Amino acid sequence: MPPVKHLRVPAGKEDVEALRPGDFIVLDGELVITAGIPTYARLAQCLKDGTPPPIDMNGAALLHFGGMSEIDGDKFSLRYINPTTSTRFNGVMPELIRGFGLRIVGGKGGLDANCVAAMRDSGCVYLSFIGGGCTLFSESIREVIDIGWKDMIPHYRLLKLRVEGLGPAVVGIDAHGNSLYADSERAAQINLKTALADNA
Repeated sequence: MPPVKHLRVPAGKEDVEALRPGDFIVLDGELVITAGIPTYARLAQCLKDGTPPPIDMNGAALLHFGGMSEIDGDKFSLRYINPTTSTRFNGVMPELIRGFGLRIVGGKGGLDANCVAAMRDSGCVYLSFIGGGCTLFSESIREVIDIGWKDMIPHYRLLKLRVEGLGPAVVGIDAHGNSLYADSERAAQINLKTALADNA
């Protein structure tokens, strides 16, 4: 396994552009998570309306993560976090990446070609987190800094977190349009053609 790189978030453009597919990354600092499709739609509506979201998203790290929380009066406790499937957000992510100048997005399963193009335009990387790694990832939580859109169910709210050692994650798509997912798909197509020819 290659060395693990610690990346402070929010990250600068030069730091992000230096990453390559296959790099192992651990995040330290402040980032935003949500798992709600309606939440991503609200973020897109903020861009359309020219109104700021309740949490500053400019240049942010936005992760496709859900979590389990407990609410007791005004007390909000985040018990665990876990990545959700990023492809659910393909339709809105290009707009969010370009509109907010996102530097880091992440979750599991990758993003499509339209998202890759937006990431290349904006200088943004996709980090791939292992599914079911909630115990490991949850240990990184140090503080819930802010909560946006409290009218939504807790799973869908915007949460700004301070983390230490969130990861490891793999750079699945870099800021130059290189994608491990696209590479794997091409290799699979070649292997399929070879297998079909061998069995013809």
